[in-house]
Amino acid sequence: MSISTTTAPRRRPAASRGLISRIVRRITLPLTDARVPRHAGLAAFLMFAASVTAYGVVRGDHVDAIRTAIKDAADSAANVAGMRIATVSLSGQRQVSREEIFAAAGVTDHSSLLFLDVAQARAKLEAIPWIAEATVRKLYPDRLQITITEREAFALWQRQGKVSVMAADGTVLAATVEPRLASLSFVVGNGAAARARGFLALLDQYPAIRDQVRASILVAERRWNLRLKNGIDVRLPDTNMERALDTLARLDREKHLLSRDIVAIDLRLPDRVTVRLSDAAAERREEAFKKLNPKKKGGDA
Repeated sequence: MSISTTTAPRRRPAASRGLISRIVRRITLPLTDARVPRHAGLAAFLMFAASVTAYGVVRGDHVDAIRTAIKDAADSAANVAGMRIATVSLSGQRQVSREEIFAAAGVTDHSSLLFLDVAQARAKLEAIPWIAEATVRKLYPDRLQITITEREAFALWQRQGKVSVMAADGTVLAATVEPRLASLSFVVGNGAAARARGFLALLDQYPAIRDQVRASILVAERRWNLRLKNGIDVRLPDTNMERALDTLARLDREKHLLSRDIVAIDLRLPDRVTVRLSDAAAERREEAFKKLNPKKKGGDA
């Protein structure tokens, strides 16, 4: 027969239980005495609802719409107070339309002078390629003054097969060329826009050559070639272009070089000028040479 025995659980001494009870009471007593402010639950709910709404606005891309609504409300209040923009004085614009200027400056039928951001309006106006500088002034209570300084169309720039209108500082003004701008100087190649101003100013010193140029081509962003209207290519050096143009102007003045039946003139070497004849001119030259130097009998030249 087997006998099983069990041991009764040991109980904590009464002194230990009393100590634990006193510690628990000291911890929980401040919580029982704390008073919750009135409407704290409502405030917590409203904060939670506002957080959820803000999150939904950001996630749903409604920030601009809300900003616009707030601005419209502010403009309406200012307009009621007599600060509606009643008159806009606009000057200096020729290439940019009034509608485009007003849209960039943020001027609408219900805009108020009070809440128009002058710095922002000026920055957006100057972001238009044609506009080099803009001045925006408030004349209270209801007048706005906008003064525009526009860039001038300077040349046509061809890059990667596309032709655009550019200003003297290299800014691309338009991606299409209006007929009235078709007579502008024509430059070609990567980097040509940034260097065109200096090169075309140099070319202006040689009007007899400039007037025959159809296009100025920047080669490897290093040196220029001239394509003349009669099809002749003039290859200029990457340094001392003045010397090369002086030589070309002198040869044309004395020898009528640019009127000859040639296809290319190479001025890249400082001590010589190399001319390439057209195929027809080369054949005529060969025939003339044969007549001047007939072959002797026996095959001896």
